[in-house]
Amino acid sequence: MENRKLEKSRKKKTEKQKVKNRIEKELKKQDTSKEIRKLKNKKPINFKKLNKKNMNISETIGAISKKKRMKWEMIIALTLLFALTGRIGFIQFVQGSELQSMAYMQQTLDRNINPKRGTIYDSTGKTVLAVSSTVETVTVTPTNIKKENKEKIARALSDIFSLNYETVLKKVSKRSSIETIVKKVEKAKADELRIWMQNNNITNGINIDEDTKRFYPFNNLASQIIGFCGSDNQGLDGIEALYDETLKGEKGKITKLRDAKGGDIEETSEEYIEAIDGDDLILTIDSTIQGIAEKYLKEACIDNVCTDGGNIIIMNPQTGDILGLAGYPNYNLNDPYSPNTEELKATWDTLAQSDKTKNLQAMWRNKAISDTYEPGSTFKLVTASAALEEKIAEVDKEGEFCCTGSIEVAGVRMKCWRYYRPHGSQSLRNGLMNSCNPVFIGLGQKLGVHKYYEYLNKFGYLRRTGIDLPGEAGSIFLKEEKVGPVELRNNCIWAKI
Repeated sequence: MENRKLEKSRKKKTEKQKVKNRIEKELKKQDTSKEIRKLKNKKPINFKKLNKKNMNISETIGAISKKKRMKWEMIIALTLLFALTGRIGFIQFVQGSELQSMAYMQQTLDRNINPKRGTIYDSTGKTVLAVSSTVETVTVTPTNIKKENKEKIARALSDIFSLNYETVLKKVSKRSSIETIVKKVEKAKADELRIWMQNNNITNGINIDEDTKRFYPFNNLASQIIGFCGSDNQGLDGIEALYDETLKGEKGKITKLRDAKGGDIEETSEEYIEAIDGDDLILTIDSTIQGIAEKYLKEACIDNVCTDGGNIIIMNPQTGDILGLAGYPNYNLNDPYSPNTEELKATWDTLAQSDKTKNLQAMWRNKAISDTYEPGSTFKLVTASAALEEKIAEVDKEGEFCCTGSIEVAGVRMKCWRYYRPHGSQSLRNGLMNSCNPVFIGLGQKLGVHKYYEYLNKFGYLRRTGIDLPGEAGSIFLKEEKVGPVELRNNCIWAKI
């Protein structure tokens, strides 16, 4: 019974479900019909027009983006063009000369030819005091030397010229355009190298060029006047330094093109620019007078044990020309870096470099023009000359002056050198002969400071002479406005010049 009830209830449920499903289907049909009706009432879409409109919009957008892209491309192109133009202009006009110079240095190999320095003569124009002799300089062009020949060439150069092998090998092995091996060698030595090159078939890489070397035939004569030259023929002291531009001349050169590796271009020829020799000089120095002055000055300094040496100046009184200017001790112009006295030679190797330099500079120093000294009573001639010119004294007027052994100036008593036995009555001539201090102090008082300084200036004591030698020192005088009676008294009888 129960089973039957269950079956009935199931059948009812299934029937209900079927009815429900049919209703749902019907409702769905009604909804779709409504939608269809709505769609039917609407106008149909014109897809052709819609496509054309979309195409026009896309074309417009494409055209605008293309114009923008072209605009930016033109801006970038113009910017790059202006930048490149500016860069080219900078290279051409600002860096042009520098780059041209660098390119020339890379593409050419220059070897200098030293000119002969002008000859220096004494006043006769016949005696040679300084002359340039012909020597030779050896250089190498490392890039032109084959790798397998470098050691052999370095060994030959070090043997012929007595040089350190390792140093020479380092120069030969460099990547530079040119290296100097040895300067100013005699022709005989250079000929040895030429023969070795010929025997070993070495044609490239070693250069032997003509050079000059300064030579002084009389060694020490007028050494502090003439001066000397350095290793590059440049004047370093004396006349050689002062007239260097006149004496040195103009360098010549040998120019040859080279390739990217630095080697010679065989098919090109060398360009040879000849050197121009320097001009000669004729001094007012008479070599005979100079030699005599140096001889007797040396004897006087040795006999009188003059530890600071001495000087002699010999002038032509009519022209003021310097005929002789001797200094002791002097030095050998052909060996200016060696000590000139036995005392220095004994201790030279023990000295520090600074002490060596100091001693060399003292040796080269021309004391006659660079040091001050007190002329003493000889300066009384200046006072006497000024007095005669101003007509406040006469040469031979007897009794014009009277020496009592001293004279008082501004409360200070100045003694005559012969105060213990005064000169008494005397003329100006007698006063000069006796070197009487009171006479010239009295003349200075009559002249006055201003007038006295006028004559000092006229005689040239307040300025340098302008002698053609370097290192001239000026005189030591107080300024005129600072000179009082006591200072005037001192100037009238001695000075420091």
